[in-house]
Amino acid sequence: MDSQVLGIAMNGITGRMGYRQHLLRSILAIREAGGVTLSDGTRVMPEPILVGRSEQKLRELARRHKLDRWTTDLGEALAADDVSIYFDAQVTSAREEAVRRAVEAGKHVYTEKPTATSLAGAVELARVAAEAGVKTGVVQDKLFLPGLMKLKRLVEGGFFGRILSVRGEFGYWVFEGDWQRAQRPSWNYRAEDGGGIVVDMFPHWHYVLEDLFGAVEAVTAKAVTHIDRRWDEKNQAYEATADDSAYGIFELAGGVIAQINSSWSVRVNRDELVEFQVDGTEGSAVAGLRSCRAQHRSATPMPVWDPDVAQPEPFREQWQDVPDNGELDNGFRVQWEMFVRHVCEDAPFPHDFLAGARGVQLAEAGLESSRTGRRVAIEPITA
Repeated sequence: MDSQVLGIAMNGITGRMGYRQHLLRSILAIREAGGVTLSDGTRVMPEPILVGRSEQKLRELARRHKLDRWTTDLGEALAADDVSIYFDAQVTSAREEAVRRAVEAGKHVYTEKPTATSLAGAVELARVAAEAGVKTGVVQDKLFLPGLMKLKRLVEGGFFGRILSVRGEFGYWVFEGDWQRAQRPSWNYRAEDGGGIVVDMFPHWHYVLEDLFGAVEAVTAKAVTHIDRRWDEKNQAYEATADDSAYGIFELAGGVIAQINSSWSVRVNRDELVEFQVDGTEGSAVAGLRSCRAQHRSATPMPVWDPDVAQPEPFREQWQDVPDNGELDNGFRVQWEMFVRHVCEDAPFPHDFLAGARGVQLAEAGLESSRTGRRVAIEPITA
Protein backbone atom coordinates (compact mmCIF):
# COMPACT_ATOMS: atom_id res chain seq x y z
CA MET A 1 0.00 0.00 0.00
CA ASP A 2 1.36 3.42 -0.99
CA SER A 3 1.83 6.03 1.72
CA GLN A 4 2.86 9.65 2.03
CA VAL A 5 3.70 12.08 4.82
CA LEU A 6 1.83 15.36 5.13
CA GLY A 7 3.54 18.11 7.13
CA ILE A 8 1.17 20.26 9.20
CA ALA A 9 2.33 23.36 11.09
CA MET A 10 -0.02 23.58 14.08
CA ASN A 11 -0.02 27.04 15.69
CA GLY A 12 -1.61 27.75 19.07
CA ILE A 13 -1.61 24.08 19.98
CA THR A 14 -0.80 24.68 23.64
CA GLY A 15 -4.28 26.08 24.27
CA ARG A 16 -7.12 23.94 25.62
CA MET A 17 -9.01 23.47 22.35
CA GLY A 18 -5.92 23.31 20.16
CA TYR A 19 -4.35 20.63 22.31
CA ARG A 20 -7.30 18.44 23.33
CA GLN A 21 -9.39 18.44 20.19
CA HIS A 22 -7.01 19.17 17.35
CA LEU A 23 -3.71 17.60 18.42
CA LEU A 24 -4.66 14.85 20.87
CA ARG A 25 -8.06 13.67 19.63
CA SER A 26 -7.55 14.41 15.95
CA ILE A 27 -4.01 14.42 14.52
CA LEU A 28 -2.44 12.06 17.06
CA ALA A 29 -5.50 9.78 16.94
CA ILE A 30 -5.26 9.68 13.14
CA ARG A 31 -1.57 8.80 13.38
CA GLU A 32 -2.31 5.99 15.83
CA ALA A 33 -4.89 4.63 13.40
CA GLY A 34 -2.35 4.54 10.57
CA GLY A 35 -3.24 7.78 8.80
CA VAL A 36 -6.00 8.94 6.45
CA THR A 37 -6.98 6.58 3.64
CA LEU A 38 -7.52 8.21 0.23
CA SER A 39 -9.92 6.88 -2.42
CA ASP A 40 -7.10 5.03 -4.21
CA GLY A 41 -6.00 3.31 -1.02
CA THR A 42 -3.01 5.57 -0.34
CA ARG A 43 -2.36 6.22 3.34
CA VAL A 44 -1.55 9.81 4.33
CA MET A 45 0.30 10.16 7.62
CA PRO A 46 0.02 13.65 9.17
CA GLU A 47 3.30 14.93 10.59
CA PRO A 48 2.64 17.75 13.10
CA ILE A 49 5.11 20.58 13.63
CA LEU A 50 4.13 22.33 16.87
CA VAL A 51 4.20 26.14 16.77
CA GLY A 52 3.62 28.56 19.64
CA ARG A 53 5.04 31.32 21.81
CA SER A 54 6.12 29.26 24.84
CA GLU A 55 9.25 27.19 24.32
CA GLN A 56 8.64 25.42 27.64
CA LYS A 57 5.10 24.36 26.75
CA LEU A 58 6.07 23.23 23.26
CA ARG A 59 9.01 21.24 24.53
CA GLU A 60 6.83 19.51 27.12
CA LEU A 61 4.12 18.64 24.57
CA ALA A 62 6.71 17.27 22.17
CA ARG A 63 8.28 15.18 24.94
CA ARG A 64 4.93 13.88 26.18
CA HIS A 65 3.83 12.71 22.74
CA LYS A 66 7.24 11.76 21.32
CA LEU A 67 7.16 14.42 18.60
CA ASP A 68 10.40 15.64 17.09
CA ARG A 69 9.51 19.02 15.63
CA TRP A 70 8.47 22.24 17.31
CA THR A 71 9.34 25.92 17.01
CA THR A 72 8.50 29.35 18.39
CA ASP A 73 9.29 30.86 14.98
CA LEU A 74 6.26 30.83 12.67
CA GLY A 75 8.40 31.94 9.75
CA GLU A 76 10.63 28.90 10.22
CA ALA A 77 7.63 26.57 10.12
CA LEU A 78 6.16 28.22 7.03
CA ALA A 79 9.51 28.09 5.23
CA ALA A 80 9.74 24.31 5.59
CA ASP A 81 9.34 22.64 2.20
CA ASP A 82 7.68 19.57 3.69
CA VAL A 83 4.91 21.60 5.37
CA SER A 84 1.78 21.57 3.22
CA ILE A 85 -0.89 22.73 5.71
CA TYR A 86 -0.94 25.55 8.22
CA PHE A 87 -3.42 25.20 11.10
CA ASP A 88 -4.33 28.07 13.44
CA ALA A 89 -5.86 27.76 16.91
CA GLN A 90 -4.43 30.98 18.35
CA VAL A 91 -6.39 33.73 20.06
CA THR A 92 -8.62 35.47 17.55
CA SER A 93 -6.65 38.72 17.58
CA ALA A 94 -3.48 36.96 16.34
CA ARG A 95 -5.10 34.78 13.68
CA GLU A 96 -5.59 37.06 10.69
CA GLU A 97 -1.94 38.06 10.30
CA ALA A 98 -0.65 34.51 10.77
CA VAL A 99 -3.12 33.06 8.28
CA ARG A 100 -2.19 35.69 5.71
CA ARG A 101 1.49 34.82 6.14
CA ALA A 102 0.67 31.14 5.58
CA VAL A 103 -1.27 31.93 2.41
CA GLU A 104 1.59 34.08 1.12
CA ALA A 105 3.92 31.14 1.81
CA GLY A 106 1.75 28.97 -0.43
CA LYS A 107 0.39 26.75 2.34
CA HIS A 108 -3.11 25.33 2.46
CA VAL A 109 -4.87 26.67 5.55
CA TYR A 110 -7.22 25.07 8.04
CA THR A 111 -8.23 27.30 10.91
CA GLU A 112 -10.43 27.76 13.92
CA LYS A 113 -13.10 30.42 13.75
CA PRO A 114 -13.59 33.29 13.57
CA THR A 115 -11.13 33.67 10.72
CA ALA A 116 -10.63 37.38 11.44
CA THR A 117 -11.74 40.10 13.83
CA SER A 118 -13.79 41.88 11.14
CA LEU A 119 -15.87 40.97 8.11
CA ALA A 120 -13.56 43.03 5.89
CA GLY A 121 -10.58 41.05 7.17
CA ALA A 122 -12.33 37.71 6.71
CA VAL A 123 -13.38 38.52 3.14
CA GLU A 124 -9.87 39.75 2.34
CA LEU A 125 -8.39 36.46 3.56
CA ALA A 126 -10.81 34.57 1.30
CA ARG A 127 -9.78 36.77 -1.63
CA VAL A 128 -6.01 36.42 -1.18
CA ALA A 129 -6.34 32.66 -0.63
CA ALA A 130 -8.33 32.31 -3.85
CA GLU A 131 -5.74 34.34 -5.76
CA ALA A 132 -2.93 32.23 -4.29
CA GLY A 133 -4.69 29.03 -5.33
CA VAL A 134 -4.45 27.43 -1.90
CA LYS A 135 -7.16 25.31 -0.33
CA THR A 136 -8.87 26.68 2.76
CA GLY A 137 -10.99 25.23 5.54
CA VAL A 138 -12.67 26.53 8.67
CA VAL A 139 -13.52 24.37 11.67
CA GLN A 140 -17.28 23.81 11.83
CA ASP A 141 -17.21 21.05 14.39
CA LYS A 142 -20.79 21.20 15.64
CA LEU A 143 -22.07 19.87 12.32
CA PHE A 144 -20.34 16.62 13.21
CA LEU A 145 -21.79 16.24 16.70
CA PRO A 146 -23.78 12.99 16.95
CA GLY A 147 -26.88 14.84 18.14
CA LEU A 148 -26.87 17.29 15.23
CA MET A 149 -26.06 14.56 12.71
CA LYS A 150 -29.18 12.71 13.87
CA LEU A 151 -31.13 15.96 13.64
CA LYS A 152 -29.92 16.50 10.09
CA ARG A 153 -31.02 12.98 9.22
CA LEU A 154 -34.54 13.90 10.37
CA VAL A 155 -34.46 17.13 8.34
CA GLU A 156 -33.29 15.38 5.16
CA GLY A 157 -35.85 12.61 5.66
CA GLY A 158 -38.73 15.09 5.77
CA PHE A 159 -39.66 14.17 9.34
CA PHE A 160 -40.64 17.71 10.33
CA GLY A 161 -42.85 18.55 7.38
CA ARG A 162 -42.64 22.33 7.09
CA ILE A 163 -40.15 23.56 9.67
CA LEU A 164 -41.55 26.43 11.71
CA SER A 165 -38.99 27.34 14.35
CA VAL A 166 -35.71 26.49 16.03
CA ARG A 167 -34.97 27.18 19.70
CA GLY A 168 -31.41 26.91 20.94
CA GLU A 169 -30.00 27.06 24.47
CA PHE A 170 -26.26 27.09 24.96
CA GLY A 171 -24.05 27.79 27.92
CA TYR A 172 -23.01 27.15 31.48
CA TRP A 173 -21.71 29.06 34.49
CA VAL A 174 -18.10 30.11 34.01
CA PHE A 175 -16.68 30.83 37.44
CA GLU A 176 -15.46 34.35 38.02
CA GLY A 177 -12.02 33.07 39.04
CA ASP A 178 -11.79 34.49 42.57
CA TRP A 179 -12.75 31.61 44.85
CA GLN A 180 -13.07 28.99 42.10
CA ARG A 181 -10.88 28.67 39.01
CA ALA A 182 -12.49 29.89 35.76
CA GLN A 183 -13.00 27.22 33.08
CA ARG A 184 -12.29 29.62 30.21
CA PRO A 185 -9.27 31.90 29.56
CA SER A 186 -9.52 35.50 30.74
CA TRP A 187 -9.07 36.96 27.25
CA ASN A 188 -12.56 35.64 26.42
CA TYR A 189 -13.96 38.42 28.61
CA ARG A 190 -11.88 41.33 27.27
CA ALA A 191 -13.19 42.94 24.09
CA GLU A 192 -9.78 44.51 23.43
CA ASP A 193 -8.30 40.99 23.16
CA GLY A 194 -10.98 39.71 20.79
CA GLY A 195 -13.22 38.23 23.47
CA GLY A 196 -17.00 38.05 23.70
CA ILE A 197 -19.62 35.37 23.33
CA VAL A 198 -21.07 36.91 20.14
CA VAL A 199 -17.80 36.73 18.19
CA ASP A 200 -17.20 33.26 19.64
CA MET A 201 -20.60 31.61 19.22
CA PHE A 202 -22.49 33.43 16.44
CA PRO A 203 -20.13 31.96 13.78
CA HIS A 204 -21.08 28.54 15.16
CA TRP A 205 -24.79 29.31 15.03
CA HIS A 206 -24.38 30.59 11.49
CA TYR A 207 -23.09 27.35 10.03
CA VAL A 208 -25.49 25.21 12.09
CA LEU A 209 -28.50 27.22 10.90
CA GLU A 210 -27.23 27.51 7.32
CA ASP A 211 -26.41 23.83 6.96
CA LEU A 212 -29.52 22.39 8.61
CA PHE A 213 -32.30 24.88 8.02
CA GLY A 214 -31.43 27.65 5.54
CA ALA A 215 -29.47 30.84 5.00
CA VAL A 216 -29.67 33.52 7.69
CA GLU A 217 -31.39 36.58 6.23
CA ALA A 218 -31.63 38.87 9.28
CA VAL A 219 -30.76 39.04 12.97
CA THR A 220 -32.06 40.87 16.02
CA ALA A 221 -29.83 40.46 19.06
CA LYS A 222 -29.00 41.77 22.50
CA ALA A 223 -25.50 41.23 23.87
CA VAL A 224 -24.80 41.96 27.53
CA THR A 225 -22.06 41.66 30.13
CA HIS A 226 -23.77 40.16 33.16
CA ILE A 227 -20.56 39.62 35.18
CA ASP A 228 -18.40 42.73 34.91
CA ARG A 229 -15.57 41.74 37.27
CA ARG A 230 -13.49 38.59 36.95
CA TRP A 231 -10.08 37.21 38.01
CA ASP A 232 -7.42 36.10 35.53
CA GLU A 233 -4.94 33.21 35.47
CA LYS A 234 -2.67 35.06 37.92
CA ASN A 235 -5.58 35.66 40.29
CA GLN A 236 -5.61 39.36 39.41
CA ALA A 237 -8.97 41.11 39.24
CA TYR A 238 -9.87 42.71 35.90
CA GLU A 239 -12.83 44.45 34.28
CA ALA A 240 -14.82 42.25 31.91
CA THR A 241 -15.32 44.41 28.83
CA ALA A 242 -16.73 41.74 26.50
CA ASP A 243 -20.25 40.35 26.37
CA ASP A 244 -20.77 37.09 28.26
CA SER A 245 -24.35 36.50 27.13
CA ALA A 246 -26.32 37.07 23.92
CA TYR A 247 -29.96 36.61 23.04
CA GLY A 248 -30.70 36.38 19.33
CA ILE A 249 -33.55 35.99 16.87
CA PHE A 250 -32.47 34.79 13.43
CA GLU A 251 -34.72 34.96 10.37
CA LEU A 252 -33.96 32.16 7.92
CA ALA A 253 -34.77 31.55 4.28
CA GLY A 254 -38.19 29.96 3.89
CA GLY A 255 -39.69 31.73 6.88
CA VAL A 256 -38.07 29.66 9.64
CA ILE A 257 -37.50 31.63 12.87
CA ALA A 258 -34.60 30.63 15.13
CA GLN A 259 -34.10 31.87 18.69
CA ILE A 260 -30.78 31.09 20.37
CA ASN A 261 -29.66 32.08 23.85
CA SER A 262 -25.91 31.93 24.47
CA SER A 263 -24.51 32.51 27.94
CA TRP A 264 -21.50 31.94 30.14
CA SER A 265 -23.58 33.23 33.04
CA VAL A 266 -26.29 30.57 33.24
CA ARG A 267 -26.55 27.50 35.46
CA VAL A 268 -27.42 24.38 33.54
CA ASN A 269 -30.90 22.91 33.88
CA ARG A 270 -31.04 20.85 30.71
CA ASP A 271 -29.71 17.48 29.60
CA GLU A 272 -26.72 18.85 27.67
CA LEU A 273 -24.70 22.08 27.45
CA VAL A 274 -26.30 22.89 24.12
CA GLU A 275 -29.75 21.86 22.94
CA PHE A 276 -31.79 22.74 19.87
CA GLN A 277 -35.54 22.17 19.62
CA VAL A 278 -36.97 22.08 16.11
CA ASP A 279 -40.73 22.28 15.60
CA GLY A 280 -42.49 21.47 12.35
CA THR A 281 -45.97 20.75 11.11
CA GLU A 282 -45.39 16.98 11.19
CA GLY A 283 -43.07 16.57 14.15
CA SER A 284 -40.55 18.00 16.59
CA ALA A 285 -37.11 17.03 17.87
CA VAL A 286 -34.65 18.08 20.56
CA ALA A 287 -30.95 17.55 19.81
CA GLY A 288 -27.91 18.02 22.02
CA LEU A 289 -24.24 17.13 21.72
CA ARG A 290 -24.89 13.41 21.50
CA SER A 291 -28.58 12.65 21.90
CA CYS A 292 -31.62 13.43 19.79
CA ARG A 293 -35.24 12.79 20.75
CA ALA A 294 -38.23 13.17 18.48
CA GLN A 295 -42.01 13.33 18.68
CA HIS A 296 -44.19 12.77 15.63
CA ARG A 297 -47.50 14.49 14.99
CA SER A 298 -49.35 11.22 15.47
CA ALA A 299 -47.81 10.76 18.95
CA THR A 300 -48.22 14.33 20.19
CA PRO A 301 -50.23 14.57 23.44
CA MET A 302 -52.96 17.15 24.05
CA PRO A 303 -51.87 19.39 26.93
CA VAL A 304 -54.61 21.37 28.66
CA TRP A 305 -53.78 24.46 30.70
CA ASP A 306 -55.03 24.09 34.25
CA PRO A 307 -53.01 25.93 36.92
CA ASP A 308 -55.09 24.43 39.72
CA VAL A 309 -53.90 20.84 39.41
CA ALA A 310 -50.52 19.12 39.12
CA GLN A 311 -49.48 18.42 35.55
CA PRO A 312 -50.51 14.80 34.83
CA GLU A 313 -48.57 14.46 31.55
CA PRO A 314 -44.98 13.07 31.77
CA PHE A 315 -43.91 15.21 28.80
CA ARG A 316 -40.25 14.18 28.68
CA GLU A 317 -41.15 10.49 28.67
CA GLN A 318 -43.30 10.92 25.56
CA TRP A 319 -40.36 11.49 23.19
CA GLN A 320 -38.56 8.75 21.27
CA ASP A 321 -34.77 8.42 21.07
CA VAL A 322 -33.31 8.74 17.57
CA PRO A 323 -30.79 5.87 17.13
CA ASP A 324 -27.17 6.32 16.10
CA ASN A 325 -27.50 3.84 13.20
CA GLY A 326 -23.74 3.78 12.83
CA GLU A 327 -20.48 4.74 14.50
CA LEU A 328 -20.19 8.50 15.00
CA ASP A 329 -16.57 9.55 15.56
CA ASN A 330 -15.13 12.70 17.15
CA GLY A 331 -16.30 15.62 15.01
CA PHE A 332 -12.96 17.45 15.03
CA ARG A 333 -11.20 14.32 13.81
CA VAL A 334 -13.81 13.70 11.09
CA GLN A 335 -13.36 17.20 9.74
CA TRP A 336 -9.57 16.92 9.84
CA GLU A 337 -9.78 13.75 7.76
CA MET A 338 -12.05 15.55 5.30
CA PHE A 339 -9.60 18.43 4.94
CA VAL A 340 -6.63 16.10 4.44
CA ARG A 341 -8.54 14.38 1.63
CA HIS A 342 -9.45 17.80 0.24
CA VAL A 343 -5.78 18.77 0.09
CA CYS A 344 -4.46 15.44 -1.18
CA GLU A 345 -7.11 14.42 -3.72
CA ASP A 346 -9.40 17.45 -4.05
CA ALA A 347 -12.26 15.73 -2.22
CA PRO A 348 -15.21 18.05 -1.44
CA PHE A 349 -14.87 20.41 1.53
CA PRO A 350 -17.59 23.10 1.62
CA HIS A 351 -16.41 24.84 4.79
CA ASP A 352 -13.96 27.28 3.18
CA PHE A 353 -12.88 30.84 4.02
CA LEU A 354 -16.05 32.30 2.52
CA ALA A 355 -18.12 30.11 4.84
CA GLY A 356 -15.97 31.41 7.69
CA ALA A 357 -16.52 35.00 6.52
CA ARG A 358 -20.29 34.51 6.62
CA GLY A 359 -19.94 33.50 10.28
CA VAL A 360 -17.96 36.68 11.02
CA GLN A 361 -20.63 38.65 9.17
CA LEU A 362 -23.35 37.29 11.45
CA ALA A 363 -21.32 38.16 14.55
CA GLU A 364 -20.83 41.73 13.32
CA ALA A 365 -24.52 42.01 12.49
CA GLY A 366 -25.45 40.69 15.94
CA LEU A 367 -23.27 43.27 17.65
CA GLU A 368 -24.66 46.03 15.43
CA SER A 369 -28.20 44.97 16.27
CA SER A 370 -27.40 44.97 19.98
CA ARG A 371 -25.78 48.40 19.74
CA THR A 372 -28.56 50.04 17.72
CA GLY A 373 -31.59 48.08 18.91
CA ARG A 374 -32.52 47.33 15.30
CA ARG A 375 -33.06 44.32 13.07
CA VAL A 376 -30.04 43.89 10.75
CA ALA A 377 -30.39 42.30 7.31
CA ILE A 378 -27.68 39.90 6.13
CA GLU A 379 -26.51 40.57 2.58
CA PRO A 380 -24.79 37.90 0.45
CA ILE A 381 -20.99 38.22 0.31
CA THR A 382 -18.39 37.13 -2.20
CA ALA A 383 -14.63 37.28 -2.33
